Amino acid sequence: MAKQVTAFVRHTALPPAPPPSSQSGVVKWLRENLFSSVFNSLMTVLAIYLLYKIAAAIVPWLLNGVWTTSSQWECYEVLDGLSGGCFSVLTERWNQLIFGFKYPKELYWRPSLSFVLLLVAVAPVLFSKLPRKMLVFTAIYPFLAYWLIWGGSIVTPVVGLVGFIAGYKTFQMMAKQKFAVALFAAALAAFLSWYLGGYLSAPLSNFIALEAVPSRDMGGFMLNIILGTVCVSLSVPLGILLALGRQSNLPVIRAICVVFIEFIRGVPLITLLFVANVVLAYFLPPGTNFDLILRVIIMITLFSAAYIAEVIRGGLAALPAGQYEAAGSLGLDYAQSMRLIILPQALKISIPGIVNVAVGLFKDTTLVSIISMFDLVGMIRGPILSATEWNGIYWELLGFAAVLFFIVCFGISQYSQWLERQLATDHR
Repeated sequence: MAKQVTAFVRHTALPPAPPPSSQSGVVKWLRENLFSSVFNSLMTVLAIYLLYKIAAAIVPWLLNGVWTTSSQWECYEVLDGLSGGCFSVLTERWNQLIFGFKYPKELYWRPSLSFVLLLVAVAPVLFSKLPRKMLVFTAIYPFLAYWLIWGGSIVTPVVGLVGFIAGYKTFQMMAKQKFAVALFAAALAAFLSWYLGGYLSAPLSNFIALEAVPSRDMGGFMLNIILGTVCVSLSVPLGILLALGRQSNLPVIRAICVVFIEFIRGVPLITLLFVANVVLAYFLPPGTNFDLILRVIIMITLFSAAYIAEVIRGGLAALPAGQYEAAGSLGLDYAQSMRLIILPQALKISIPGIVNVAVGLFKDTTLVSIISMFDLVGMIRGPILSATEWNGIYWELLGFAAVLFFIVCFGISQYSQWLERQLATDHR
């Protein structure tokens, strides 16, 4: 008699089987990114070989490095023929590399504190989720940093702050007028406040005063940070004004902006620095003391503003004409339409170009060493390498400079990419 078979019907689905090992995890990533074809496989093997050869030469040089000697000859004695870096120059001359060789050692806390406060001041500008009240400190910071780094009486930065506030309030009151009129009135009010405040500086010169440090004593990486931060901060708004002026309906303003932009973009930065250092003094009254750092800041700012103006002009040209028409249909005037509708979109498009100019500008601050300003590169090329104890130590010093500049520039680049992702509202 045949055995009876009972049919079975499954009421639930089988759990999914795990993917093959070649289609998941690290193996999948390697197959897709490094060994997706014969050519890519050969290039991957070649790249690994080159990285191995580079690491085989650099790693022993780093691991055998000497950090505690007082001269290069002591380094060579400690190494005794081994391959290793003489990093003692960094431990002995770190203060000159960061602050220059003339800035008083007992005052290092002042630029250090200014750098820490700089991070606090730029935080609400870089990250919109922070409280807007922090922008008050951002506005105060430039005057506070000037007082901390250069010293002197606190009256000078306070007068500058009063002039800034006067200009801002004047611009607000004149906002209903034409944009150019309001801007001119704000600049005039700021100038008058600073000019009148100068008479108060003399009788109050000893009021809450720090030890004054002349600009010729500034140096090291601190000087690069000062020039980069100040010039980028000033060149962005100036570049916006130049871009708007180049598109102005007034022929005179448009011609001035076009001539300025094309002239500055056609002249090398090193030429402008020589003009700031040498030629500019011939156009000043005899006996006039025009601070060299201020002259350099003006020239670098004008140079970078011309390039930023072209970047922003490209962002303005990328916007469809409907955006301008929409702003007009809402009854907005020129200043309101630019501030609320046009510029936010144009600046978002221009972020990669602006960051590219900012990174290039920060690296170009090393050109000031050509006009005898002892920035980081100037300190390496001048006082440090000219000393008999460290004459001939190049890789360690230049590598240290490269690391510092890479950290700053890479941080700027990563922030710009994060900001682009945050502002990619049209893809959400």
